[in-house]
Amino acid sequence: MPLHADAIVVLGCRMLPSGRPAAPGARRAARAAQAYRDGVAPWVIASGGRRWGAQIEARVLSAELLRAGVPARAILQDLWSLTTHENAIFSAALLRRMGARRAAIVTCPWHMARALQNFREVGIDACALPSPHVRAPMVARAWLRGHEVVSMWLDARAMRRRQILCESADWLLDGARRGETR
Repeated sequence: MPLHADAIVVLGCRMLPSGRPAAPGARRAARAAQAYRDGVAPWVIASGGRRWGAQIEARVLSAELLRAGVPARAILQDLWSLTTHENAIFSAALLRRMGARRAAIVTCPWHMARALQNFREVGIDACALPSPHVRAPMVARAWLRGHEVVSMWLDARAMRRRQILCESADWLLDGARRGETR
């Protein structure tokens, strides 16, 4: 049975000074673009407000999506989130504004369990759409595993205090819809 969602959410990661994503981000953008072209969902949210020098994750991902054939009218940007749990909170606010309930989450396979947990915690019916797997050296895999364990604990702790961020997300989107700058 083919995957279907209301939107595809591609999570940010490291960006290069050139304005292109590092390899993991390029794989994520390519996966999201392919899913859009395959008809998985009519919208793609590029999620990530973190700056890497002069580059902002969501803007770089949006440019990659455009280069891969996703029309600009189908791309939304979350420019506020700085962490995975914030990706979930701010993307969920965008999804609610769209009337979307189900989202296909695009991220690296090693990051997927935590991403899905965060999106489900904020009420999104999230399904996995992992970017292609690249086998990392054993030391890197061990580091990533440890990082995810600690990050999952930190995200769970942060999610217990998420109400203020949820309210902030709604406030930001209301202002953006009215054309106000904040």
